[in-house]
Amino acid sequence: MLMTETTPPVPSTPPSTLLLLVRHGETPTTGTVLPGRTPGLHLSDRGQAQADRVAERLAGLPVDVIYSSPLERTRETAEPTAACTGLDVNENAGLIECDFGEWTGAALAELAGLPQWQTIQHTPSAFRFPGGESFAQMQARMVEALEVLCAAHAGGVVVCFSHADPIKAAVAHALGTHLDLFQRIVISPGSVSVISYVEGRPPAVLMVNSTLEPLSGLRSS
Repeated sequence: MLMTETTPPVPSTPPSTLLLLVRHGETPTTGTVLPGRTPGLHLSDRGQAQADRVAERLAGLPVDVIYSSPLERTRETAEPTAACTGLDVNENAGLIECDFGEWTGAALAELAGLPQWQTIQHTPSAFRFPGGESFAQMQARMVEALEVLCAAHAGGVVVCFSHADPIKAAVAHALGTHLDLFQRIVISPGSVSVISYVEGRPPAVLMVNSTLEPLSGLRSS
């Protein structure tokens, strides 16, 4: 009997998905008030310039889809990128700001004097905003939303416009960092953070809080 050798098939490599997380630009209350999900808050002139800069930095990157938190400040930050790419801005509730409950609209200077503020800074996993979300709920909601979007656009470039705390929580999760350490991550207005997702593998964090260089040369790891 003639025996022939056969070459085993090469396993296919799962597609990598490039996820860009963009914090909205500055508003008139940035750094002074905890706006939360308050409607009607728009970008300041500086925030609009930051939004325009994001679009410039993304020029040349093959963006497949754009998602945004439903709030005005995130949609306004996404609009210049949508105009440059010819894509629509798709609202996704999973990207929305944390629900700060009774603290919504409070001055940060006043909140910083409360004993609960130390819990927020040092053990946020144990804190829930009165009448609102816990940080753990926010992180689970954000991570689930991103995983669904990456699965829906596997192998593509997905740009999501969101808020500081949800982005910090998503980056911490991707890094394998405990939620109690997520306050060490800085996410500035108009910044871009990048995570590469491949099915069946841990995510790879490629960039955090980037505000300067062009992004057209980004590649999944």
